[in-house]
Amino acid sequence: MFEFRIEAADKADFYRQIADAADALTHGEPDAIANMANVAALLWDAMPNLNWAGFYRNVDGTLVLGPFQGKTACIRIPFGKGVCGAAAESRETQLVEDVHAFPGHIACDSASASELVVPILHDGQLIGVLDLDSPSPARFDAEDAKGCEALIARIADRLA
Repeated sequence: MFEFRIEAADKADFYRQIADAADALTHGEPDAIANMANVAALLWDAMPNLNWAGFYRNVDGTLVLGPFQGKTACIRIPFGKGVCGAAAESRETQLVEDVHAFPGHIACDSASASELVVPILHDGQLIGVLDLDSPSPARFDAEDAKGCEALIARIADRLA
């Protein structure tokens, strides 16, 4: 069993510790689903003010629900639809301060107010997306996006 104590003075340090913990959790494990499950649990446990943390996997050009922590979720999301679909289609991180103002937002959980979605790329292929939701508007900022992008870049090969 792994036990991590994430105690950081600032966001940069927090995300370094998260990336180190995720690296330790996924090191040597070839199963992408198991790795996604542990990383989702790590983020859920360590990040304050979330109501959903998890993954959607690219299955034949559609995002399909993967391991997560939080309330039940939408199972399939087409590329280009909602925040996750926008991240998958553009292959760019989506940082949304107010999901209700996002055109085409998919309300899987009506309590969600802000969202951060990071595409997972490996060998030029879209593996899926990391999706973080919060009940607070503007919960995520550029530092969160940068930290999550670095985390995903570090372990993307273990999520493929």
